[in-house]
Amino acid sequence: MSADLPVEEPERGLSATAAEASGAGAGARSPDVWERSFLPWDCFFAVVWVATVLFALAAESPGPGVRTTAACLFGLLVPWYVLVGRPLLIAQSYGERTAVRYIAVLVALFLPPAVLVGETRLATFALVPQCFMLLRVRWALVADAVINITPVAGWAALWRPDAHDLYYNSVFAVVTLMFSAVVGSWIIQIIEQSAGRAELVAELDASREVIARLSAERGALAERERFSREIHDTLAQGFTSLLMLAQVVEAEVGHDDEQARRHLELMARTARENLAEARALVTGGAPADLRDSSLPDAVRRLAARHAEQTGAAAAVDVTGSVRGLPAAVEVVVLRTCQEALANTRRHAGPNAAVALGLDYAPDALGLRVCDTGRGFDPELPRPGYGLPGLRARAAEMGGVARVESAPGHGTTITVRLPLEAVT
Repeated sequence: MSADLPVEEPERGLSATAAEASGAGAGARSPDVWERSFLPWDCFFAVVWVATVLFALAAESPGPGVRTTAACLFGLLVPWYVLVGRPLLIAQSYGERTAVRYIAVLVALFLPPAVLVGETRLATFALVPQCFMLLRVRWALVADAVINITPVAGWAALWRPDAHDLYYNSVFAVVTLMFSAVVGSWIIQIIEQSAGRAELVAELDASREVIARLSAERGALAERERFSREIHDTLAQGFTSLLMLAQVVEAEVGHDDEQARRHLELMARTARENLAEARALVTGGAPADLRDSSLPDAVRRLAARHAEQTGAAAAVDVTGSVRGLPAAVEVVVLRTCQEALANTRRHAGPNAAVALGLDYAPDALGLRVCDTGRGFDPELPRPGYGLPGLRARAAEMGGVARVESAPGHGTTITVRLPLEAVT
C-alpha cells in the first residue's frame, strides 16, 4: 500500500468510475445514481460498526479488558470515516494519493482490534467496499487481501487458538476474501459499463443537437430557395411584364391611343394579379390563378394573357381524363408554365408562337411548352433562377424536367410528374 503507486490508467475504482460516468453523462436525461444520495451507504456502515462493537463486547474471549480496548480502538474508525472517508467517497474527483492514505490509515486502525478480538473482523463488510470505491481494482484487491488475511494471521500468532478455531477462521477469511473480490470486481465492471453508456448518451445528445441545428439550417435554406423561386416565378415575372408593357405604351402614346389604353388596362390587370400573388405568398395560400379554378383553366388564362401581351399565338391542348390533383403537383405545373412563357417573352423574339400541352395520364401528369422562337444552346451556362428552379421544382415532386433547344429552332420544355409519390 505504498504511496508511489503507478499512475497509468488501468481499471478504476467504484467512486472514480462513477464520477467519470457522472461527468460524461452531463448531457444525459437524469443524474447518475451515484449522485442522488449517499445515505444508504452511511446507514450500512453504521449498522456494520454497531454490530461489530456489540459482537466484540459480547465475545467469550479474551477478557473484558481486551475486548473493551478493542472496541475503543475500533471506535477510532468512526471519526476517520466521517472527517476524511465520507467526503472522499462522495467527491466527484479526488487525488489518488489522498485515497491511498485514507485506506492505509483505515487499515492501520482496523488491524489492532481485529487481531485482539476476532469478532471485529465483521467490519470487513464495511471496509472492503470503501477500498473498491476509492482505489484502482488491482490495489483494491491488495487491500482486500490485507483486510481479510492479516487479522487472522495476527490473531493466530497472538492467541495460539486450537486447530478447530484456526481452521474455522481461516476458511471464513478466505471465503470473505473471494466473495468481496468477485463481487467488488463485478460491480466495478457494471459501473464502468454504466459510465460508457452515460458517455454514449451524452454523445448521442450532442449529435442530436448538431443534427437538429443542421436540419434547421437546411430547412431555412430550403425555405429561402423555395421563396426565391416563388418570387421569381410570380412577382418578378409580373414586374417584367409591367416594364415591357410600359415600354410599349410609351411608344404608342400619341400614335395609337386606343392600343395604348388597352395596354394600360392590361398593366392594371397585371398589377392586380401581382398583388394577389404577393398576398398568396405571404399567407401561404394557393396561387391566385388556381384559386377556385382548375389547372387547365389556369393554364388557358396564362396563355391568353401571354397572347394579349405579345400579340403572338398561344394554344393550349389538354389530353387525358382531367381530374383534381394534389395542390403541390398543380402548383409545379402552373409555375413551370409561368416560367416558360416568361422566357418566351424575353428571349424567343417577337411573334414567337407558343403551344402548351397538358397530359393527364393514369399515373403521371405531363406538361409540354413549345415555342417557335430563336432558341439557344442548353449546354451553355445561363445565370438566373429560371431553368435551375424549374428543374428543382420537378425534382422535389419526384419528377423530371427537360429543356430541348437549338439556336434558330425554338425551345421545348417537358415536365413529367409521377402521381403515385404524392397521392
